[in-house]
Amino acid sequence: MKKIFFCLMILSCAVMQAQDVVRYDLYVRDTLVNFTGKEKKAIAVNGQIPMPTLTFTEGDIAEIYVHNELEEETALHWHGLFLPNKEDGVPYITQMPIKPHTTHKYTFPIVQNGTHWYHSHYGLQEQIGMYGNFVMKKKISDPTFRRGIDDLPSIPLVLSEWTDMKPENVHRLLHNASDWFAIKKGTTQSYAEAIGQGYFKTKVGNEWKRMNAMDVSDVYYDKFLINGKSESQLVGPMEGADGKTFRAGDKVRLRVSNGGASSYFWLTYAGGKLTVVANDGNDVDPVEVDRLIIGVSETYDVVVSIPADDISYEFLATPEDRTKSASLYLGNGIKQLAAPLPKLKYFEGMKMMNGMMKMNGDLDDMGMQMSLNQMDMNVVMYPEITGEIAKKNDGRMSGMKVGEDMDAMKMDGDQCNSNALSEITTLNYAMLKSPEETTLPKDAPVKELRFELTGNMNRYVWSLDNKVVSEADKILIKKGENVRIILHNNSMMRHPMHLHGHDFRLLNGQGDYAPLKNVVDIMPMETDTLEFNANAEGDWFFHCHILYHMMSGMGRVLSYEDQKPNPLIPDPKLARRKLFADDREFHLMAENDFATNGNDGELMYQSTRWSIGTEWRLGYNDMHGYETETHIGRYIGKMQWLMPFVGFDWRYRKLGHNEVEENLFGQKNTKDQRAVASAGVNYTLPMLVMAQAEIFTDGNVRLQFERNDIPVTKRLRMNLMWNTDREYMGGLRYIASRNLGITTHYDSDMGFGVGLNMNY
Repeated sequence: MKKIFFCLMILSCAVMQAQDVVRYDLYVRDTLVNFTGKEKKAIAVNGQIPMPTLTFTEGDIAEIYVHNELEEETALHWHGLFLPNKEDGVPYITQMPIKPHTTHKYTFPIVQNGTHWYHSHYGLQEQIGMYGNFVMKKKISDPTFRRGIDDLPSIPLVLSEWTDMKPENVHRLLHNASDWFAIKKGTTQSYAEAIGQGYFKTKVGNEWKRMNAMDVSDVYYDKFLINGKSESQLVGPMEGADGKTFRAGDKVRLRVSNGGASSYFWLTYAGGKLTVVANDGNDVDPVEVDRLIIGVSETYDVVVSIPADDISYEFLATPEDRTKSASLYLGNGIKQLAAPLPKLKYFEGMKMMNGMMKMNGDLDDMGMQMSLNQMDMNVVMYPEITGEIAKKNDGRMSGMKVGEDMDAMKMDGDQCNSNALSEITTLNYAMLKSPEETTLPKDAPVKELRFELTGNMNRYVWSLDNKVVSEADKILIKKGENVRIILHNNSMMRHPMHLHGHDFRLLNGQGDYAPLKNVVDIMPMETDTLEFNANAEGDWFFHCHILYHMMSGMGRVLSYEDQKPNPLIPDPKLARRKLFADDREFHLMAENDFATNGNDGELMYQSTRWSIGTEWRLGYNDMHGYETETHIGRYIGKMQWLMPFVGFDWRYRKLGHNEVEENLFGQKNTKDQRAVASAGVNYTLPMLVMAQAEIFTDGNVRLQFERNDIPVTKRLRMNLMWNTDREYMGGLRYIASRNLGITTHYDSDMGFGVGLNMNY
């Protein structure tokens, strides 16, 4: 027995010696950056943005010391890594956040290879600099080592975006349905633009179904970046991250991570095709494409050729909304540019969206089975495919209308494939095939989970099955079972759903060779199926990786049954409350109109379900008087068109002796020292008209119809209101800047006025 123990000790020591301990010290500090000509606050790690690329070889032991020198908490998540649950870096799920001016050690074995990345999982820190590449190299002795691919020199690239606006303010504006980002991007789709382009009927149909303007991304960004720069050049002889030098004519492997908070990127290369060799850190059979779109938090490894010494080719990353781009030039000499992607045809997209949306807010799949990004519904907006510049099929596809697009799609079984519209080959998930079998244990029990991706842009609420994280229990799974997750996207936005701690098989028609991924991008109306073997313990986050969707509550926690307590979560109840605080956060909106006929204002304080709002009208004399109404309500339903409320109405207006006003129901109202409570309901009608029915404690009843922010032109908005108290209002507001507008309006009580509108 002693001999056996001694042998085991020797073997254990030999194994430990064979494993290299690779240590990194990461110093997290506040910093100032200047991407736009203005200095703004950011967070740098070891003095740089993006964070340093961390490089390991499979078999290493990682020791990463995070020195938090911020005045706030933080935590780092190792995206796509297999590791002990307590090392996953998700505050309040796998650990408590790292306190200011303390050091936290992460340590875990490197048991995989490929291109991954890491980022802050605390608050909105990822948006302002806390993201970086995480590369795990494959050993040459690995039986899966591919000569001509895995031995190529490689360059890690991190795509990201930058906004001068504080991310907390970005989040607040999204929840308050501000269209400032649309103004900055030129995507307001106003009535004047609709009429000018022949889409008036389309615009009316859009608002009839209670939808706002069409868009493909949420946020306006000032800059887009590759490795922290909007434009840079690698000149030869160049050295890859692995120390290998490469010259003109060589092939190079670009390890591309999308570290953006909310941006998808189109990737194109002036030097020709992109050869995709890996996705989410996992090998795939090489596939050549003209372009690909990389979802938020995805990684792709692509092989490209370095040009001759007198040329440099542009590797172009263009955000999905095509507002700007970022460039990396490979090689020396004259720059050969990749073809810029033309502006999107938003009214064509609006027309498509009108056809997809039912009156109840659900999507109509029109009898088509869609999955795996094969049918890009946004293709109707791409001029290079369905516009005048398309060059496929003798111009047959040029200038196509939306209804014709559907009939023209090539059917692959029951699937639509938008690659049929053009000679441009765009990567989709059905084209990915693992070089190795990825089957799950055949004798394991199967647990099937189904989720509908839900939400709405009007109030910026994102959820699964119409429940945010704080409204749902943990989902229990058992170690050893095969978990199958079926996801259907019933929202108008695409969602990159990420599973922590596991890779899953994406069922894409490749049978036993289905690709392994940890992120699946699901487009509107798509249904995708993924499966994995439950081979770890702990609580693992499953969420949309668009930062502002995740913070709004679009996720779930998968929890293994009968697991041991996590020593880094000493107070689970406190951690749970802290986790739930993200999607329960209230967001403030305020505006005030300083006009010649009085002072009008509104203050709103809203969360996912609740709204506290007050509005006021203050005259400059007793004849005009004053009034204020306060409502506290709760939104109901997936689209949140219905809000019951209770309220209080307080107003004063000096009328003539014994003079009273009479509403349309014959009820008397003196408006003299009126102070009454109320109960009522708001409901959003077609054309985005807000209908309000309210009964007051004095017995009076009021019906009111109001429509605010009608987009007349790109910057001109109209407001209209009428109620059964015979009050009415009409006004115009010109948006001069994010916080300032010029207004004019007529109010039946206050008369005509012009003024300045200030908003927050």
